[in-house]
Amino acid sequence: MTRRPDLGLIGAAACRALVVVAVVLSAAISSTEAEEPDALWAALRAGSAFAMMRHALAPGIGDPVNFDVNDCATQRNLSEDGRRQAAAVGDRFRDHGIGGATVMSSAWCRCLETAEELALGPVAVLPALNSFFRDPQRREAQTAALQAWLSREHGGKPLILVTHQVNISALTGAYTRSGEIVVAKLATDGAITVLGILQ
Repeated sequence: MTRRPDLGLIGAAACRALVVVAVVLSAAISSTEAEEPDALWAALRAGSAFAMMRHALAPGIGDPVNFDVNDCATQRNLSEDGRRQAAAVGDRFRDHGIGGATVMSSAWCRCLETAEELALGPVAVLPALNSFFRDPQRREAQTAALQAWLSREHGGKPLILVTHQVNISALTGAYTRSGEIVVAKLATDGAITVLGILQ
């Protein structure tokens, strides 16, 4: 008699394998950051790489059902800890010789406030940075629009993009916590290379 495979055991094994892969990848990224933080800051100063920052601490997940992009009262917003976190990130940029930058942000209030608290220059809204958490079918087109914008606009000056986890993952494949920064480089063919993550 042929036994059917236990799908529950297979599923559990697959989950364990995915966890191991995630841990290994995380360790590899962390190692790069620990070994070469100065190189990441140097690339940002030179404008040869750009910073993609997840907004600072804003308790909760997603947005309320009555969300209105033009009304901060209907959105998840930064906590006091989030404001302090964003200001501290701005201080880190200045400590590493970046006193000013082109700062682009999602239109979501928590991103705009994060960008403003950095105090690194005027903040402009870039629609390609808007969250598609509630509208995932926009992922591909919006990510392509962001790549096209980077190809046209980036180069020679520090650039900071303040956005959401879904946008960062879609463009770079990296996972970030609130206030973390992916340092990435854009190739002439539009390919994105992650150089490291500043925590």
